[in-house]
Amino acid sequence: MSAKMELAELPRWEMAVYWFLSFASHLYSFYEVHRFSKEHEESLDREVQLEKGYLIWGFRKDPTDFEWSFWSEWAWQSLLWTLIGHAVVSKLFGVYLPQSRKVILTLYGMLAAWWLLGSRGIAVLMLHLSVSLAVAQLCSPILCWGCALVLLSTLHISSLQDMQRGWYDSDERYYLLLFSTAVCALRCISFSLELCWNPLLVRAPGQQRSSLQFRKMRMFIMQLYNLTAYCFYHPLFYNGPIITYRDFSQQMEKPVCKVSAVWALCRIMRVCVWWCLAELMIHLMYMHAIQNNETYLNILPPWALGGLALAVVQFFYVKYLVLFGVGSLLVTLDGLNPPPLPRCVSIMYSFQGMWRHFDVGLYKWLIRYLYVPLGGSRRGFFQKLVSTALAFSFVCFWHGCHDYLQWWALLNWVGVLVENAIALLLSSAPLHHIIVRFLSPRMQRRGLAFISAFSTAMLILSNLMFLGGIHVSWVYWKRVFVQGWSNVALPMVGFLYCFAQVGLDFDQKQSRRQSSTTPSS
Repeated sequence: MSAKMELAELPRWEMAVYWFLSFASHLYSFYEVHRFSKEHEESLDREVQLEKGYLIWGFRKDPTDFEWSFWSEWAWQSLLWTLIGHAVVSKLFGVYLPQSRKVILTLYGMLAAWWLLGSRGIAVLMLHLSVSLAVAQLCSPILCWGCALVLLSTLHISSLQDMQRGWYDSDERYYLLLFSTAVCALRCISFSLELCWNPLLVRAPGQQRSSLQFRKMRMFIMQLYNLTAYCFYHPLFYNGPIITYRDFSQQMEKPVCKVSAVWALCRIMRVCVWWCLAELMIHLMYMHAIQNNETYLNILPPWALGGLALAVVQFFYVKYLVLFGVGSLLVTLDGLNPPPLPRCVSIMYSFQGMWRHFDVGLYKWLIRYLYVPLGGSRRGFFQKLVSTALAFSFVCFWHGCHDYLQWWALLNWVGVLVENAIALLLSSAPLHHIIVRFLSPRMQRRGLAFISAFSTAMLILSNLMFLGGIHVSWVYWKRVFVQGWSNVALPMVGFLYCFAQVGLDFDQKQSRRQSSTTPSS
């Protein structure tokens, strides 16, 4: 019994009940968080200095989500205007001088980065690119990975951090350099490994009659140019989503498909709606300010406690719809195919599904450059254990390797392995025969949703650890599973069962839609 099996359809009235309970539980729990926020508004204001709201008259705003406040501030200051400039430049050169579009976009990306990061910031990035490319000339994936890990570790050296902070008039500019360097590290790994697997990835024109040394030098310069174009591509420069070099290079060379103004306007309006929704959430619920105070976590009523968990993970989802949505829109206008946008976390019912469908670009990157080269599932269960562990270890290291990230990565690794073990157990011949004989297809689906409810509970707990730290997840574990195992945990599993049924229904419809659009052979 697994999510990949052919799921039976449930009666419409039953699915309607699941949808209603899922939707109603979200709304009521959010209302409880809103009520708690208003009751403790003055004390929260004294602690975190709530900002004056502008989206809803008379409401304050919770500014304590660093990532949202950081990118919102930079968007209005400069990033929004440089992204609009990129779209204009790309469109003009795509129409009037398409053969020079890649060169111009590379120069524009470097100029936009220089405007915010300065010449020293650009020098740091070019040093990372040059060192990665030099090591890639040895065509050794192990050496490329070693070089990448060494370069990433320099981001956490205190003396270098202090020196780089001194280059800027604010910590925010240093964080821009930090984030862009971390994202560029993934692109350098992608480029280096593609080069190791295909040494003729870049072929300089007209080099057949040149000397060997001249050909190598020209090849290196062309490779550096392609790596620079890949890393400084402005829509994805600071935050992603991640596109592998293989996809980027293939799609960038293709002619740009014309996109209607109506389509572009609809996509812009969609991003604006997501932005308004994110702002609405932090105007109505001071979720991050409450989450950062353990006292409030311990006195939250049960419904508000559950609503806070849902609100935090839902805000994370909407936030990345905005951050990835802007980049994906511009990427599409440039003729590239961005990864799908994140899927709603409320219909995620497994650790595997969360990794596959939230940050799809990072997932494909990990599969191509870590999981498959390490053996993956092709060489037995033990090799799968090692491959998965190393993939999660790298994600933890890339994010900063703090103690809460280590526990988060461990919990995700265990979650994925347990889900695989259960799927393997249920598909084994004796047990599968018993299931098929005694359970109808509809009961099999209900059983899958019941098992998935427990997986969803642990998934939410791991997300809270990632977003709030160890203390937040510990308070939830204590209040839900230890102190409230009878009056909180059991109703929670019931609602998570409804969420899982909605998620299974979504996957079923998605699978049918894909099969209907795939031409038969």
